[in-house]
Amino acid sequence: MVGKILQPEIKSLIDARNFGALREVFREWPPADVAEVILDVPEDEQVIIFRVLPHSLAADVFEYLDVDAQQKLLRAMAHEQVVGILNEMAPDDRTALLEELPSAAARQLIQLLTPEERRVATALLGYPEDSVGRLMTPDFIAVHEDWTVQQVLDYVREHGRDSETLNFVYVVDDRGKLIDDVRMREFLLRPLTAKVSEIRDQTFGALNVTDSQQDALNVFRRYDRAALPVLDSSGVLVGIVTSDDMLDVAEQEATEDIQKLGGMEALDEPYTTIPFLRMVKKRATWLIILFLGEMLTATAMQGYNSEIERAAILAMFLPLIISSGGNSGSQATTLVIRAMALGELRLRDWFRVVRKELLSGVALGMILGTIGFFRITLWQYLHIFDYGRYHWLVALTVGSALVGVVMWGTISGAMLPFLLRRCGLDPAASSAPFVATLVDVTGLVIYFNVALFILRGTLL
Repeated sequence: MVGKILQPEIKSLIDARNFGALREVFREWPPADVAEVILDVPEDEQVIIFRVLPHSLAADVFEYLDVDAQQKLLRAMAHEQVVGILNEMAPDDRTALLEELPSAAARQLIQLLTPEERRVATALLGYPEDSVGRLMTPDFIAVHEDWTVQQVLDYVREHGRDSETLNFVYVVDDRGKLIDDVRMREFLLRPLTAKVSEIRDQTFGALNVTDSQQDALNVFRRYDRAALPVLDSSGVLVGIVTSDDMLDVAEQEATEDIQKLGGMEALDEPYTTIPFLRMVKKRATWLIILFLGEMLTATAMQGYNSEIERAAILAMFLPLIISSGGNSGSQATTLVIRAMALGELRLRDWFRVVRKELLSGVALGMILGTIGFFRITLWQYLHIFDYGRYHWLVALTVGSALVGVVMWGTISGAMLPFLLRRCGLDPAASSAPFVATLVDVTGLVIYFNVALFILRGTLL
């Protein structure tokens, strides 16, 4: 929004080559707003804006751009400017950029870093992909418990500008092992002569460098902190992960889950930039699987061909029956997958879920079954459609089948995520279309068996 409003003014300054005024326009702006402006102007003008920004501001703005925009700018900028930005970037943001690049390009950029920054970048990239080690930054404030508040504040003033966040100060021993994390406000509110050991309470949450980013997200939810310390296998503090990085992880996880729930593989890259053939491949795989699954529906119908011929009226309600089961199953799947993602459900909770969804399925089935029963009866008595002399049996068949199909769909949809989790697979893969396909086949079997039981001797 900001970029579109001020775009004419920015363009006029660029056209007039008034770079001094352009620099002054951006000097007092938050980096996020400058990044928004840059994304709203043509690529050649993006490079011009970056050239007039101070080095520190340019690096901050660069961090707010998406990886695709960052790569385009790196290719367009001068060598000296690339070197300056890469060395000024926060280590965690730089790691996010480097891991998205081809290995050869990443190695070239790493060679542009200073020896110290190169050591940090290499260390972070050495951790497993999608681990906490790839997210963390080694820029934090660490103090010792025998320091006074005055010593801590003096140290923060001297080194605080290099820290990712000043919300927390980390207390370590002589070997670097974490003892506690203390909020900065505690130091601001205590006497200057108080010792750090008098302030700490040793109640803190921490992550391990090899923890998955999904696990880290759950820990952040539990402790509700702006930052969490990251430890190695020996308990040594090696970095911190901040909440802004967790927001990116949460967005990525939610995007992947939504895409999987839609019956496809996660794209793993923006929709606007993913190559056509790769997108087709990711979408076609599950479509083929679902299509083959739906073939079983035709096979099931062939098994009841004689019943359909004798009571053609039953075919009229097939879409109603199977869609109701699929919809109820999709609801249950979505609820269970989300509860698993939030840590509300674990494998041991499966029986509790079965019991709850069994009751829910019966209740929902009775509601839909009652509506279906009265719909057929009402249409018959209002002479909207003639269902024949056994119309009340047809209504009873549809109503009873809806109870069974909806109950089965609900239980199946709730249990599939548990089954996949037990097999070590992603529960989100039990997507709504997959559940609907499964329930389509079983729903037909339930429907026609209910019809055989109720209509035997009349229509059948």
